[in-house]
Amino acid sequence: MTSHRVVALLNEPQSPFELACAAEVFGVERPGLTPHYAFSVCASRPGPLRATVGPALVVEHGLDALREADTVVVPGWHPVGGDVPAEVLDALRAAHARGARLVSICTGAFVLARAGLLDGRSATTHWGRTAQLAADFPRVTVDADVLYVDHGDVATSAGSGAGIDLCLHLVRADHGAAYAARIARSMVLPPHREGSQLQYAVRADDARPRADASLAPLLEWAVARLGTPLTVEALAARAGLSGRTLTRRFLEQLGTSPGQWLLAQRLDAARGLLERTDLPVEAVATRVGLSSAVNLRRRFRTAYGVTPGAYRRTFGGR
Repeated sequence: MTSHRVVALLNEPQSPFELACAAEVFGVERPGLTPHYAFSVCASRPGPLRATVGPALVVEHGLDALREADTVVVPGWHPVGGDVPAEVLDALRAAHARGARLVSICTGAFVLARAGLLDGRSATTHWGRTAQLAADFPRVTVDADVLYVDHGDVATSAGSGAGIDLCLHLVRADHGAAYAARIARSMVLPPHREGSQLQYAVRADDARPRADASLAPLLEWAVARLGTPLTVEALAARAGLSGRTLTRRFLEQLGTSPGQWLLAQRLDAARGLLERTDLPVEAVATRVGLSSAVNLRRRFRTAYGVTPGAYRRTFGGR
């Protein structure tokens, strides 16, 4: 099987962590998991590349590497909003024109915007830089309240951690939820965070959060019981909260409502069953708490644009 070639475009000084976000997802071979990606890095000038912290990075490839890339990742860019060499912009435009997928992590969005690849589109970047991105590139619709935005051919993420979420999301799109979940599990990460979730920034009134405010125990409890008749009222009762307080906590911590979160988890579980089992769609619907095949098909198509059967034909058996 031909590997999907992922090339990260680096710039001096390069953030090692933002590079690692892509490298860990696309570049690490894991025991028992078939590798589908070949990962490499390039820069406008090969050789030693100063990092924001730690030792210099050694880059072997120049911009010619982008000519063979299936996905190009820009893992941050320093200085933020600074000049981008014309040859870099030309190489990115050429890669996009021939069908490569372009991805930015954090401030890498400024580079894609400068190349004109975000004009007329929505995009995001680190919450502390969204105002700057909007001011510098008025033709870009900047969404400050999401983890990532994926248009298929171009995708942008918020801060560095959201870059991992975006990379895992792309793996899910390429090879299914079960494959991406195994990568996430090896990285000791949650299997999936929806791109529509809010970026997190501490507000003044959040400076001293209560120790019992985290929703994590409730979420873990609910995910283990998706096949039961869970309701928002049941979640609130489990958490010992009123429905209104629970909804507020969900919006603050996850950027979504309890009902929307629960539906997303059920659909995600359905994807996994469609990939790994031959269960009839009716049985899948029952196991994830969506009551009927008709309900699953309707909600699945709304969420993913395909039917459960079509999804299984694409990703089943992986």
